[in-house]
Amino acid sequence: MDDPSQDTPPARSGAAASSSCAAMVAHALRLAAPRERTVDDHRFRAERTSFRLQLFTAPGQRAVAVATQAEDESPSLTNEAELCAAAVWQQHCPGQELPPVWIERQFPGAFGQEPDFQLVTFGESEQYQVHQPHWCTISTEQIVHLVGGPVAEDRGEGYVPPEPKAEPELRFEAVELRCLAQSRPFREECMSGSSGATSRARSWTDRLLRRRCCWYHSGDWHRVNDMALTALSRARDEDVKAEDMTRYADAYAAEARATTWERAALYSLYCPAVAIQPSGDDYISNGFINGQHRVQAMRDAGVGRTVVLRLVWPDNPAD
Repeated sequence: MDDPSQDTPPARSGAAASSSCAAMVAHALRLAAPRERTVDDHRFRAERTSFRLQLFTAPGQRAVAVATQAEDESPSLTNEAELCAAAVWQQHCPGQELPPVWIERQFPGAFGQEPDFQLVTFGESEQYQVHQPHWCTISTEQIVHLVGGPVAEDRGEGYVPPEPKAEPELRFEAVELRCLAQSRPFREECMSGSSGATSRARSWTDRLLRRRCCWYHSGDWHRVNDMALTALSRARDEDVKAEDMTRYADAYAAEARATTWERAALYSLYCPAVAIQPSGDDYISNGFINGQHRVQAMRDAGVGRTVVLRLVWPDNPAD
């Protein structure tokens, strides 16, 4: 059995995120060994989350779990990483002291990009529980090297999509950030202690450090939201449907000569799968389905207004 200390990922700081990810992948690849795919379950379920599970094992070696999921499945692998990894550990690797090396892939990829496999490392673990996940891109070739054989990249033919349900109407609307719920600390260190705080309550140095700590805090949300609000106003004048706003906003970003980061950030505001979406009509009380980290980054930057996605259901004609 490999040394339990192998589970502790290298130290990570926002300023060195790329090099830290490379170190984490290199750390995992030290566990490379020939393994056999002993589980290929196209319908594995961890509570409400469903995904394809491929488990690679060998005597004396730590298990490697590869989870794949389609974008329209919910809850997502990303949001339920801890729950899914713990369920696989308990059900398929109960005799191992450490959780399986956890790799996940959702497709299509976020922000219009090609989907990547993500190596998920956990900062803490106890029996059948894992905490503090961090995501780093890992290539298919590196996974093949890690497990010693081929790895399927798709969802699997055994997956049966759920029956289609009545679809809500999508509506994008501009809102004041003060009308949205306060972000609760959520995984990333840069959100620790953010609950109930405002940008005015933070020191200048604290806000500067937050700008460097992660993707969400690394760009100009003022410019992105200026573009988002302008795109929304233009789209209404041109009678653009909400379903077409992803392409419309991306074309506007190109027209505005947005940077790569700004273009991805604007895309994220108008891509229905990842748009900022408050939970329910009472925005302040109900929290978020998606977007609390982006909203916190906007608050840290002093942004006043942004764009959110609302779902209006057919049985609620009052909307």
